Amino acid sequence: MYSFVTLPDRKDRMSMYSGLEVRVPFCDHRIVEYAYNMPWDMKALHGREKGIVRKAFEHELPEEIVYRKKSPYPKTFHPVYTELCASYVRRIFADEHSIAATLFNHETVQTLMQQPESLTEPWYGQLMRTPQIFAYIVQLDRWFKQYKVRLA
Repeated sequence: MYSFVTLPDRKDRMSMYSGLEVRVPFCDHRIVEYAYNMPWDMKALHGREKGIVRKAFEHELPEEIVYRKKSPYPKTFHPVYTELCASYVRRIFADEHSIAATLFNHETVQTLMQQPESLTEPWYGQLMRTPQIFAYIVQLDRWFKQYKVRLA
């Protein structure tokens, strides 16, 4: 679900900044909903990520495109981005009304803020390292506030 929410947003921000019109055709919500319900052995056909998509296009695209290694998109590890996200998370954690703040171990997140490189393996997928964890907390906080979510 993370990719479905953030890919179009990030794509829009990056492309609009450069004056480009970009499409992300496989992020259509109907495709995501359909694929979400597929059995894993079908999604990862032949043990490859996006295996079913690769199979579907193997006669439509050149082999080097169909079977190329998956490339993470988009990612940034710029220290300014990390610090901006960390600063926002600090404000979220200081907000006594923030639901997002209750979902995370503050001590662990503080450690990541002090030593962002200490997370050597991705938290989720290929991209979720320290700056993306901070951005995820920010996105959760904004979503909870926008939709006035209350935990029961």
